[in-house]
Amino acid sequence: MPELPEVEVVRHGLAPAISGATIEAVEVFDERSLRRHAGPAEDFIDRLTGARIDSAVRRGKFLWLPIVDAHRAPHEAVVVHLGMSGQVLLRERGVDDGSLTRIRLEISHPEHGALRVNFVDQRIFGSMALDELAPTVDGAAGGFGSRLASIPTQVAHIARDPLDDAFDDRAFLRRLAARRTTVKRALLDQTLISGIGNIYAD
Repeated sequence: MPELPEVEVVRHGLAPAISGATIEAVEVFDERSLRRHAGPAEDFIDRLTGARIDSAVRRGKFLWLPIVDAHRAPHEAVVVHLGMSGQVLLRERGVDDGSLTRIRLEISHPEHGALRVNFVDQRIFGSMALDELAPTVDGAAGGFGSRLASIPTQVAHIARDPLDDAFDDRAFLRRLAARRTTVKRALLDQTLISGIGNIYAD
């Protein structure tokens, strides 16, 4: 399963090409990849078509793309969880999507032009969902890659990760010391510290 470094590589690669891009069309090839979206595929498609992506943001293993409304600050985001085998790939228009593409966003960027963002997932454990953004409890940026002090409600229970500017080393060590469990189990608890999976915990 992708852990923090792998998801950060995805975020870092996407950010320049999607920040400020407009979503011109959305196609859902497999509705199982919308399992965390509160509504049918038509709702996902309708709400995203014509929207503008603000940035690519990450906390732990979660990635989200805040959606800019023409009249106000972002209040919702596309939340991406890669699961075991999920990928988010940038493609040129006209290139074959491949049989494992589950969701496709056709985007237009003012600098990079017309592109595709493909959510590819062999085992279909990952997902995309449109979710409301809520203010962060501490008032700091919600995740790495944006200054917005908001976070999707589906991600709000996830603790900050070690690369986050607002990660508090002392608070983490204090909470870790209070746990009555093995070190590995504590590190895998995403409500204590996020982004660490079996590979890095070992």
